[in-house]
Amino acid sequence: MIKKHSDMTAKDRVNMRGGDGTVKAVDILDRGEYDGHARLLGTLTLEPGCSIGSHVHENEEEVFYVIEGTAEYNDDGKTVTLEAGDSCICKNGQTHSIANRSDKTLVVFAVILTL
Repeated sequence: MIKKHSDMTAKDRVNMRGGDGTVKAVDILDRGEYDGHARLLGTLTLEPGCSIGSHVHENEEEVFYVIEGTAEYNDDGKTVTLEAGDSCICKNGQTHSIANRSDKTLVVFAVILTL
């Protein structure tokens, strides 16, 4: 299967998970287009000042891979800086959030795996 960028679903998510601003979410593949146990395969674009609020993952885990920019990432209570090429995982039962505190666009690849 091949999926062209022009066929991918994009959504603006305002105040995502209680965060600030609008996150552009692009579904790279939609459910039903793959057989694995994922709830999300996509990119998240956060302009300066945007964030995804703190939330917990239950019966799933989420992986972020930073494609572009710098992120302030809350890793279950510990704040760290992630840059292009860095990755992180929020495991089952953990809490996380991500914010763009820089003056440049932040783009992350996100995968939510269901357990």
